[in-house]
Amino acid sequence: MDFFKRHFFVSLFAVLGLVVVAYLGSQAASLQVFFGVVVPYLAVLIFLEGLIYRIIVWARSPVPFRIPTTAGQNKTLPWIERDLGEQLDNPATFKHLVGRMALEVLAFRSLFRNLRTELRKDPADPEGDRLIHWSYKWLWLGAIAFHYAFLVVILRHLRFFTEPVPMPFQLLEHVDGFFQFFTPAVYLSGVVLVVAVFYLMARRITSPTLRYISLAADYFPLLLILGIGISGILMRYIYKVDIVAVKELALGLATFHPVVPAGIGAIFYVHLFLVCVLFAYFPFSKLMHAPGVFLSPSRNMVSNNRWVLHVNPWNYPVKFHHYDEYEDRFREAMIEADIPVEKES
Repeated sequence: MDFFKRHFFVSLFAVLGLVVVAYLGSQAASLQVFFGVVVPYLAVLIFLEGLIYRIIVWARSPVPFRIPTTAGQNKTLPWIERDLGEQLDNPATFKHLVGRMALEVLAFRSLFRNLRTELRKDPADPEGDRLIHWSYKWLWLGAIAFHYAFLVVILRHLRFFTEPVPMPFQLLEHVDGFFQFFTPAVYLSGVVLVVAVFYLMARRITSPTLRYISLAADYFPLLLILGIGISGILMRYIYKVDIVAVKELALGLATFHPVVPAGIGAIFYVHLFLVCVLFAYFPFSKLMHAPGVFLSPSRNMVSNNRWVLHVNPWNYPVKFHHYDEYEDRFREAMIEADIPVEKES
């Protein structure tokens, strides 16, 4: 428990510290340019450089052999048919590989098929345990809700950086805000995002196994995203900000003619600062699994080891010894050890 408290509260206090820094800094008019212009540009620069660096490092990593993680029957004899599920689990063609990657990226197929294993009391033997395997779809549901809600939130915020706002962004905003029982309209994506993050956080805290293996690097991004979601909800429904001024600032940043309007509000700078920290932290965190899935050799390779010979291009030339040469070199020692030899001398 002390191990959990140390990592969790370090992350919590780090996020709270970021909130305090942004709130107090935005109170000074001289620092609003720093938090409204310098920090966003710096965060985007770190994000792009870090992202490119990590992708180059991964792309240069040698993968000499086909090592896809597979399930189901591999392609064998022509008269042995495989269903579509086996073809996607064990792709033998590029077409099936694309289908497998699409299901993995868009539907989290491997997580959907995830099984949980536990030891439980056996009703037939009260003194013994029974190993059971059961489906764990709640994790898949929470993960897919979180990712798609986050995606919708990002796309919806692009309306601040465009003028006029493209029709797809307007349509997305109308669909996301179809709840009209409250003024302003409630955006479903923001609510789902916060609820999903709470669920993922609670799952990590309440599970003894996950709590034991969790580090500060696991809690910090969840708490940071939670802070972004909560500050956004507060800014929209409770502490009002000048939306026209916010869009003026966003358009200035996008066109590289930044202008910091007066009277935006401290809660906006808190929200913006947390977003910038997330951008800068992204390339150096576990969040890099988003682009990393496309470069994962266990996912992006066709499983054709049975009919295609893959030679390691990085192998240096090795001098091999034939058995005759081996026996000529060690014949006396082999005879002394009573090891049969083909030639006595």
